[in-house]
Amino acid sequence: MSKPLPTYFISHGGGPWPWLPDIRVMMAGLEKSLTAMPSEIGVKPKAILMVSGHWEADDFAVMASPQPPMVYDYGGFPAFTYQIKYAAPGAPELAARVETLLKAAGLPTHLDHARGFDHGVFAPMEVMYPAADVPLLQVAIQHLYDPAAHIALGRALAPLRSEGVLIVGSGLSYHNLRLFGPAAREPSAAFDQWLNKAVMADPKTRIAELQNWEQAPAARISHPREDHLVPLFAAVGAAEQEKATRVYHETNAFGGVTASSYRFG
Repeated sequence: MSKPLPTYFISHGGGPWPWLPDIRVMMAGLEKSLTAMPSEIGVKPKAILMVSGHWEADDFAVMASPQPPMVYDYGGFPAFTYQIKYAAPGAPELAARVETLLKAAGLPTHLDHARGFDHGVFAPMEVMYPAADVPLLQVAIQHLYDPAAHIALGRALAPLRSEGVLIVGSGLSYHNLRLFGPAAREPSAAFDQWLNKAVMADPKTRIAELQNWEQAPAARISHPREDHLVPLFAAVGAAEQEKATRVYHETNAFGGVTASSYRFG
């Protein structure tokens, strides 16, 4: 066994931003944090497992295709962005291992041989590993969004960290599509302040706080639907006893949003 890799919760930006120069300039802070991840990790992962807020299922489905297709789950962008290819290989053998781990933990799961990479995965990966040479797979979030279930998902995946697998939760620390720009400044700042305190707390307190996230200031303004928050629970569960480090933070993303990303371990 090798030294366990850290886990991450990343804010993945908007749509196909790495392919759009004007938006990429706006995302410079996020890009800097994503570009730094390979050197922070220190070794090239054998594979990357991402839990994206853009894939929901009835269970914790596991991507099993050897060559996953693309899922262009955004609208209103230039035509060429619906032809983007991020040609990383899948990881069917690892998918089978993940299925075994989840079943052993009593979590509902199945192998999905058709699912492709969504933009919550291929956009940040284009910045992190532009050569697309690291095997990549996804695990779906469960559409009920239960914090405890997603923490349990992370716990079940934790052994992979010692097998050279990088576990990344991909979402956004603030995600209210109807409230971006200056109107987001106050609620996103309030929620981010709470989130940072919760994530930086001792492990027992951190788990309790995250499971009760709806009590946080501006919680439901910041996350009307928590699809982009629950990947954090998986990242925390997979590194439950590990110290957190904030690796990205800015106060004017998307014209007024306070946003953060974290590393655990």
